[in-house]
Formats: sequence, structure tokens, C-alpha cells
Amino acid sequence: MKFHQLLLAGFHEPKKLAAFRLLPIGRVIRFAFFFILLMTLISFSLFVFGDVALFETSPELDDYSKTIGGLLYPMAFVIQFVIATFYVFVRISIFAAIGMLIGKLRKKRVEYRFLWRTTAIAATVPLLITIVLDFFPSAETISSVLSSLIHICYIFVTLKYYPNAPK
Repeated sequence: MKFHQLLLAGFHEPKKLAAFRLLPIGRVIRFAFFFILLMTLISFSLFVFGDVALFETSPELDDYSKTIGGLLYPMAFVIQFVIATFYVFVRISIFAAIGMLIGKLRKKRVEYRFLWRTTAIAATVPLLITIVLDFFPSAETISSVLSSLIHICYIFVTLKYYPNAPK
């Protein structure tokens, strides 16, 4: 499947989300890295263009930024990329574990490796909501709760199309 097909299916096609469990893991990881790169670029641009006040509030941080000079921006980009990678993969892994619980309760044949792939594609809408709500600092708490509930709902609906567990 092409990238745009995965993206569109991640919005509104739970039957296809269930079928994505059979995708190669490399394609799923590339899909996750799209969101990681998007989150990193937005975070880095906010850092470059909007967080100048961060250095003005702390004289030690301002001195440190002057000491390292031009290395500040590549280091910031790399650190933000690592943090975004950690955040996305831990989020997918946690929600795949929650999906395992839901799948067992619904008596579906679930394996973690397949559910992880489904969860990674089902993270499309929750991650986009997280990205959009990051522009509103007052909505930080509700952003996490809202995106988590939506992610669980996507997993719950998708598990309907998983095969039943053998009796």
C-alpha cells in the first residue's frame, strides 16, 4: 500500500486497520517516522522562532547558548527527534498492550506484533490531534486525555474485525 492510502485508511476505515496487521513492519515503522519527523519539525520551528524568551529568563542558559553558538540548533533538532521517537514508539507500545487486554476480553485472536502494527496506523488521528493541540498551551492536559481516548476507541473498533480466538 502507498503512504497516502495508509494515511486515509487511518482516519476512517477500521476494517483496513485490522488488515494492516499483515503489513511488513518496515512499512509501519516508516509510517510512524512520518509523524515523528512532523512532530520534530514543528517543535524545532517553535524553538527557533518562538522560544527566544526561554534563553532570556535564565542567565546560565543564555551563557551556555552563547558558548556553543551555532551548535545549539543541530543539537536541539537531534534531541527533539530522539524525544519524539521515544514518545511515539512508547505510545504505540502502550496502546498495543491495552489493545491486547481489550482483544483478550473480546475473545479475539490477538498477537502483540500484529496489534502493534494496527495500533501504529490507528495512531494517525490521535497524533494529529496531539500536534494541533500543542499549539494551545492551555489545552496540554486535555490533549493527552482526548488523544488517548480516541486511540483506544480506534483500537476497540478495529478489534471487531480481528478473527475470533479458537475455542
